Amino acid sequence: MPRLLPMRVDILSLLPGMFGEVFDHGIVRRARQAGLLQIETHALTGWTEGRFQRADDAPYGGGPGMVMRVEPLVEAVEAISGLDAAKPRVVLLSPRGRQLDQSVVAELAREPRLLLVAGRYEGVDERFAALSGAEELSVGDYVLSGGEIPVMVVVDAVTRLIPGAVGDSESVVRESFATGLLEHAQYTRPPVFRGREVPPVLLSGNHEAVRRFRLEESVEVTRNRRPDLFSTFAGHGAAASKPNPSTKEKPS
Repeated sequence: MPRLLPMRVDILSLLPGMFGEVFDHGIVRRARQAGLLQIETHALTGWTEGRFQRADDAPYGGGPGMVMRVEPLVEAVEAISGLDAAKPRVVLLSPRGRQLDQSVVAELAREPRLLLVAGRYEGVDERFAALSGAEELSVGDYVLSGGEIPVMVVVDAVTRLIPGAVGDSESVVRESFATGLLEHAQYTRPPVFRGREVPPVLLSGNHEAVRRFRLEESVEVTRNRRPDLFSTFAGHGAAASKPNPSTKEKPS
């Protein structure tokens, strides 16, 4: 079913100024200009009190660093949620969350509205997720200074799956991870450079031979570089055996 209204993404952050330059370029910018995507950023300090507008405090029980306070976070999410008729799916970017992959991106892209919360410091008060209904999402097993860059990753990945955001919709389907495999190698002009040739089959004009060649290439690169992905792919019965190069169709 086509999307009747633009997808709305609200972002809650201590550093909302980080997003302007990123979202003013590329596919995200084009999607916004085409009315397919609406992005609103919100400064968490708008829900803090006192002279210093502190959104963090020392952790109970001791330990290094600071923890983001539950009061401003919950109040901000409640206020932002009421800005639109559609109820947002609230996502806290956190290293403890579910790992982001293409299936999760596709899941998020089906939502009419997202509210992405960028955490900072040593973490977020545990009560925030329970009170706001937020789910935790991680972009990888590494440490960043805050959740702003992960929010950018989510927005970019999700935008690509909004119908009409990418000019060539087939390119989205054929990209790495969309089929469970890494993408095959790509080539363009010149056909020979410093003794390295483009595979002849790609110059043959035989579309079926090209399709088979690219599938075999995808299987091979996934097997060699991401055995974890290949095991899942093979486990689904998609291509458990190594392709035989001798079966590749020769160019005419």
